[in-house]
Formats: sequence, C-alpha cells, structure tokens
Amino acid sequence: MAEQSLTHGIKLKDKIGYALGDAGGLLTFSLIGAFQNKFYTDALGISPAKIAVLILIARVWDAINDPLWGAFISSRKPSPKGQFRPWILGFSIPLAISAALMFLKIPGLSEGKYLAYAYITYIMYGMMYTAVNIPYGSLASVVTDDELERSSLSMWRSIGAGVGGLPGTIILPMVVYTVVGKYPNGKDIQQLNETKLFWCVVILSVISVFVYFAHYKLTKERIAPQKKTKDNSSNAIATIKALIKNRAFVMICIASMMLIAFQFYYQSTFTYLFTDYFGKPGLYAMVTICTYLPMAIFIPIMNKLIVKFGKKELCACGMAFATVACLILFIVRGMPLSENPYFFLVLTFFSGLGQTFLVLEVWALVMDVIDYHELRTGRREEGMAYAFFSFTRKLGQTLAGVGLNVLLSFIHYDGTATQRGEALAPDVLSKLYDISTLVPAIMLAIMAVVLFFGYDLSKKKLEVVHEQLAEARAKEITE
Repeated sequence: MAEQSLTHGIKLKDKIGYALGDAGGLLTFSLIGAFQNKFYTDALGISPAKIAVLILIARVWDAINDPLWGAFISSRKPSPKGQFRPWILGFSIPLAISAALMFLKIPGLSEGKYLAYAYITYIMYGMMYTAVNIPYGSLASVVTDDELERSSLSMWRSIGAGVGGLPGTIILPMVVYTVVGKYPNGKDIQQLNETKLFWCVVILSVISVFVYFAHYKLTKERIAPQKKTKDNSSNAIATIKALIKNRAFVMICIASMMLIAFQFYYQSTFTYLFTDYFGKPGLYAMVTICTYLPMAIFIPIMNKLIVKFGKKELCACGMAFATVACLILFIVRGMPLSENPYFFLVLTFFSGLGQTFLVLEVWALVMDVIDYHELRTGRREEGMAYAFFSFTRKLGQTLAGVGLNVLLSFIHYDGTATQRGEALAPDVLSKLYDISTLVPAIMLAIMAVVLFFGYDLSKKKLEVVHEQLAEARAKEITE
C-alpha cells in the first residue's frame, strides 16, 4: 500500500514543472504557426505550392519516425531519473539549434536552394520536436493516476503552452515587420524583416533550454513502469492494431488532429490577414490574448464543471459555440464590420471561449483513452499510444499547412509583393478574408460532431472505466 500512495498527491511544484515542459516547446513551436509560412513565401520567395509539397513529404517521414521513436522509448529500461524525463532534457539543445536554423536566411541563394534548405531544416526540427514531445506527452500518465489530478495537469499543460506561445505570437509581431508603403485606402504595406525574426528565434531557443531544465528538476515520475514480460512486451504493430480498435482513442485523435489543424491554420492565416488585409500586424498579438484569456475565466472552476457535466460533454458544447462565433465572422463579409479588426477580435474572443474546454482538457482526454486501452488490453503503453496520437496531431499540422498553401495559390497570393513595397489586389484581400473565416468555422464544426457523436467516453462510462482499472491495478499489486 505504501507504493500505491505514491501514485497521486501531486503538489503545485509538480504542476508548474509539468507546465514548463510545454512552455519550453511552444517557445519555438508557436513560431511555425505564426511565422513559418510567411517566412517561406515572403522572405525566401518559395511558392505556396512548393511549400505544400514540403509539408506533405515531412509528414511522410513522420509516419515512419514517430512510431519508431515511440516504440523505442517504451522499450527502454528506465534510468534512476525516470523513463521519460531524461529524454526530454537530453534533446532540448538539439531542438533549440534546429529551431534557429529553420528561420535562418542565407543571403544570395536561388529559390531552389532555399527550398532545399527549407526541407533539411524543417524536417530536422520535426524530428527533434518528436524526440522531446513523445516522452513529454507520455509523462503525465506516470506522474499521477488520479483523474482530477490528471485533469489539473492537462490544464497546467495548456497554461504552459499559452505562456510559451506568448513571445512568438504577441511580442514578435510588433517587432519583426517594417512599413514599406501604403494601400490606396491608407492601410500600411508591411514587410517581414527576416534578420530581426532570426535573432528573436535565437533568443527564444536559448530560453527554451533553460525552461526544459527547470521542467526536468521540478517533475517526478511516481508510477513504476509495468514489468516487461513475454505477454506484455512492447509490439508496435499489435499495439497500433489495438489502439485502432479503441473507438474513443480514434475519435480523440481525430478531434485533436482537427484542433491542431485549426490552431495552425488560423495562426498562419491571421498573420496574413492582420498584416495584409487589416494592415495592422501588431494587432495579431491580440488574437493570442483573445484566444487564451477565456482560460483564465474557466481554470478556477474547471474541475467543478468536469465533476458536474463531464469532460466530453463540456468539450462538445464548447466547440459548437465556437463554430457559431466563426460563422458570424464569415456572414458579415462585405459589411463595414468586416473592415473593423476590433470587431473581428471580439468574435475571436467568443470563439476562444468555446474552444477553451477542449484546449484545456485534450491531454486529460488522451490520458483517459490510454487508461481505457490498459483496461482493454492489460498493458500500459504510453509511449506507443502517444506516438500514434502525436502523429495524428502532425497530420493536423499538415492539413493546415497544405490547405493554407493550396488556398493561397487559389487566391493568387503574391508573397514577394510586399518585399517590393507593392500592394496586393483588392480581390486577393477579399478572398483572404473569406479563407480566414469560413475554413476555421468548418473545422470547429467537425470537432463538435466528432465529440458529440464519435467519442464515447461519457461522464458515466468513464467512472466505470476508472473503477474497473483501479480494481485491476490493485489485483496486480497483490499478485
């Protein structure tokens, strides 16, 4: 019983330490959504169609790399410092270096050479992020086995992600642009300054290493790894087959894939929207505030809401509410309101209000389905489960990146125009507004449907799952 008591009872130190893990990653990862596409189109002069192919090829490699790394992590014998934490710390420096290289513009190269450089650095960063993020994602399941504590960790992870993303999405948009001209209506033509952007990325990359070190020092793995036997030894193919048969796991993968697609899409699209359509790139900082401010409203009462209504129920209703807010933004196109960035930000706040529940609880939902997998199979396979889940999130990133660049090509966006101090055509700006509002509304609607009708771990069912799992674990201890 003494061993069992160590599996819960986490303190504030644990929560802060766990949050720092995502804060360290988002210091650089948030830059992909906020600046990478615009860096490629405007600074390197790469066409959107070629960027789309780059993202697709990178994801093909991820399909190979992610499961292999997840299986490797699961198969390793834990060190005295734990099974997951040492990997996070060890790869934090390579991750920081690869992030800085991804935003480095070497002067005088042709578009073809810039494209080759983009392939190398983008794929390298993706591999290093996988090396850190798969063990980090698996960590929560060995920090505590208590449902509400896991929910709390999920919320703290979201807080860490929000804090880590603040420099890239609030400070940098006010620093890395230069006014190079005027549109006929008086709005500024803004140019991305790649030199300022690179040095900002270098600073954030260095900071991320120190943040990861603090994460390592403040966290603790409490749940002992399952003993490896011939019956429960890791088998990547068998594990994936079992996970695919787990309806709840598949549905949360789809919902999370759409969530990351939505987040990357709107972050990238809004960079273009506020820079080119509104002519106020500094206001992009308010998008992050409007999206994350609702978290401050719900975090103090989230566990009470979960106890009363359930995680699935809250997340599904929240996504439906967010869908309506985005649809209103699309419906007002052509009206004077669509020219007002502050009206846009108000509706973005209401959309963020609905998104808050899934953003805060997605990692708790993942831990729930991993628990359900353990109940169904008798095996706790966090590494492989999270690797598969992480890959689906990268598919979401791919969906956003490819979709955005296909749409930019469709509306004939010219990434080099602002570099020449030229204005974009009015019809291009109008279509830019359309793809920035309608597409996010569709993504949110899909998430609402998946959570309402696909994900089946309701509040009542989850209570039964945790009761049965506790009995199974207790039986294993006595044996």
